Amino acid sequence: MQNRPLTLIQDDLVDYEKAMDRMADLVAERQDELRPDTLWLLSHPMVYTAGRRTLTEHLPDPSHGIPVVSTGRGGQLTYHGPGQLVGYLIVKLGPNEGVVDYIREVELRLVAALGVLGVPAERRDTPPGSELLTGVWTTGRKIVSIGMRASKSVTSHGFAINVNGDLTPWDLAVACGMPDVDMTSVARELGGADFETVRATVAKEFQAS
Repeated sequence: MQNRPLTLIQDDLVDYEKAMDRMADLVAERQDELRPDTLWLLSHPMVYTAGRRTLTEHLPDPSHGIPVVSTGRGGQLTYHGPGQLVGYLIVKLGPNEGVVDYIREVELRLVAALGVLGVPAERRDTPPGSELLTGVWTTGRKIVSIGMRASKSVTSHGFAINVNGDLTPWDLAVACGMPDVDMTSVARELGGADFETVRATVAKEFQAS
């Protein structure tokens, strides 16, 4: 992985749609060379976000009361909520570097961060004809979701790592386009997790300050 230090922005709970507005501003600033590569770490209130490939039958029943918001990122349906660390990456890609190349780097950095925390993790290659396996797994369970896009060579959106939040909402819809996926968290794997420790570890792996 290349040395790619990032400027760090940190927030606590931010409404998803408000975050999308701010992220669009950050992307425009990066495209115009008005800001450096940036990692924005935050969390969202409970919300499902539907990527461009989300199937209608994968959406949750509205009776659960958790809103569903369409988003411009790649990937399928995912869930955000308190106790989950979200990282938005506003990064200018290098010459001949595509967004999929950068996603591989993001996966490896998160695998390293989880290893520091004591969670053995791995990224997976997608077998031909299978659902895209973007993200990070541990002991057969998915712990990190990733969905990104790039515009004018600048990335947006990013990753979500389950730290110590309620995992129940994952079971109310088809997460990541995989009906049988078992979503897990740092707390589930380790018997507990300190959110700020996870945040600091992730920031360090992305060399964000």
